[in-house]
Amino acid sequence: MPSSSTTAHTLVIGAGLAGLTTALDLLDKGHRVALIDRDEAAHLGGLGLHAFGGMALVDTPLQRLNRIHDSAEIALTDWLAFAEFGPQDIWPRRWAEHYIQRCVPEVYEWLRQFGIRFIPAVQWVERGWMTRGNTLPRYHVLWGTSRHMVLTLLTALRQHPHRDRLSIHAQHRVDGLLSSPSGTKAITGCHGVNLANERPFELHANAVVVATGGITGDLDRVRQHWPVDWGQAPRTLLNGSHPHADGRMHDAISALGGAVTHLDQMWNYAAGVRHPRPHFPGHGLSLIPAKSGLWLDPDGRRIGPVPFVTGFDTHEMVAQIARAQWPWTWQVLNRHIAEKELAASGAEHNQHIRDRRPLALLLQMLRGNRELVDELLTQCPDFVQAGNLTDLARRMNQVTGDGRISASTLQQQIQPFDDQIRRGPRLHNDDQLRRIEHMRRWPGDRFRTCRYQPILDPSAGPLIAIRCQLLTRKSTGGIQTDLQSRVLDTQGQAIEGLYAVGEAAGFGGGGSNGRKSLEGTFLSGCILTAHAAARHILGQA
Repeated sequence: MPSSSTTAHTLVIGAGLAGLTTALDLLDKGHRVALIDRDEAAHLGGLGLHAFGGMALVDTPLQRLNRIHDSAEIALTDWLAFAEFGPQDIWPRRWAEHYIQRCVPEVYEWLRQFGIRFIPAVQWVERGWMTRGNTLPRYHVLWGTSRHMVLTLLTALRQHPHRDRLSIHAQHRVDGLLSSPSGTKAITGCHGVNLANERPFELHANAVVVATGGITGDLDRVRQHWPVDWGQAPRTLLNGSHPHADGRMHDAISALGGAVTHLDQMWNYAAGVRHPRPHFPGHGLSLIPAKSGLWLDPDGRRIGPVPFVTGFDTHEMVAQIARAQWPWTWQVLNRHIAEKELAASGAEHNQHIRDRRPLALLLQMLRGNRELVDELLTQCPDFVQAGNLTDLARRMNQVTGDGRISASTLQQQIQPFDDQIRRGPRLHNDDQLRRIEHMRRWPGDRFRTCRYQPILDPSAGPLIAIRCQLLTRKSTGGIQTDLQSRVLDTQGQAIEGLYAVGEAAGFGGGGSNGRKSLEGTFLSGCILTAHAAARHILGQA
C-alpha cells in the first residue's frame, strides 16, 4: 500500500529553477511546502545547474549603462516578429506581454535581493536572419552562470527562517495526480514511486505546482512531436536537455483533461557535439560556433546561398538542416579562429564566469580560450585537426565512417572566401563577411570576433574541422496556463488546485515564445511563471 499523508499547503513537483522560486515565495509567507524531485538531494537544481545563464531583459540599468535605449514597445515588436503567434495563441501572447512588462522587477531586481549580479557587458544575440529579431542587445549574462544562481536559491531555501515548514522529498518520481473524490476536477495531491526503496507514495495538499520541465530529455518524444514541415525526424539527435524532462506530467495532466499545446515548438541547436565527459547516454554539448569559420554540408560544400553565421536566427538554422535531412554538418576553421571565437554553452565550459574570476576571464578574452580548444581537440570525438586539407579531409571521413569529404572540395569552398578577405573590406561581397563586420561594431562581439581571418593562412593553423549534429535543449510548448499559472482544461477553464510553471508550461501559456525565442527567455520565464503561481496560491489561502 502507498504511504499517504497531508504534509503541506502546496506540493511543488520539480526542484529546478521554477520549483525553487515557487517554494521560496510560498515559504516567505509562512506556507507549508513539500518539494518533490526525482534526483538525489545532492543534485537538486535541474538543468539550471548546468546552463550558461543568459537572460533577455528589457530596459535594465545595465542596458542604460551601455547606452542602449530599450523599451517595452520595441521588445514586444521584436518578440512578436519571431513568435509568429496565430489567432488562437491568446495565452502565449499574454504571457509574452507579461514577460516584457515584468521581467525587470520580478527577475532582475528579485535576483539582486539574493546578491546575484550580471556581467556589465550586455550581449546581442538572435538579431534576426530574414525576419526581425533582437533589434537591440538585451542578453544579460549571470555572473557565476546559472549554476551560481541555482545554488544561491537552494541555500536560501535550506537556510530559510521558515525551513521547518518545508519538506524535501528527493528520489521521488511523480507518476500522476490525485483528484477530489467528490467528482470535481479539483487536484488534491500526487502519487508515484520512492526510487530509494521502490515503494509507492501519495502526498496530499490544497494545491499542486508542476515544475518538471519539458519533453526534450526524451529523444523518442522529440521525434514524435518533430515539426511536420521539417520532414522526417533525424535518426541521430544529441541530448542537451535533462534526462528527467520526459513529459511524464504532460501526459498526466492531459489525461485529466488539461490542455497541452505546441509540443512541436522546441528550442534546439544546430552545433551540437558529443560531450567530452558525458553525464548520461547520448549527452551532447552545444557549441557557440566560430563566426569566421565556414559551415559546410555533409559533402563539404558551403551552406548557402545565405551562409550560416551564428547569432542571428538559431531556429532557422536548425530548420534548414532538418529539411535538408542532413545527418550532420561541418564547421571548418583554424586554430587562431577557434581560440578567438569558439565557445561552448553551459557552466561547465565557462569556468571563469562560473567561478567569478574576473582577472582570469579578462586574460582569456585577451589571449583566447586555448584551454577549451585543447580540451575539445583531445577529448571530443567530433573535433579533428591537420596541417593540410588532404589530412583534414581524411580525418573528417574517419569521424563519419564514409568518404564524402575530399580535399579538392574543401579547397574549392574555402579559397574563394579567403580571396575575398585578402581583397580588403572595400571589395568584400560575401554575406558572411558583411555580418561579421556588423557584429564587430558592438563591443560585446568585437572582443570575440576575428577581423577577417583567412582560413588557409599557414600562420594561423593548424586547420580544424568540427562535425556538428542537431541537439535538443528546451520545449517551448507545454501545459497551457493563464496569467496566474493555473492549468487550463481543453475548454479554457482553470483546473482547481493545479498550476504549471517554467518549461512545463512552455514558459507561460503553453508557448509564450511562439515559433522562435529571442534567446534568454527561459531561465527568466521560469522565475516569472513561478512568481505568478505563488501569488495566486497565497491569495487563495
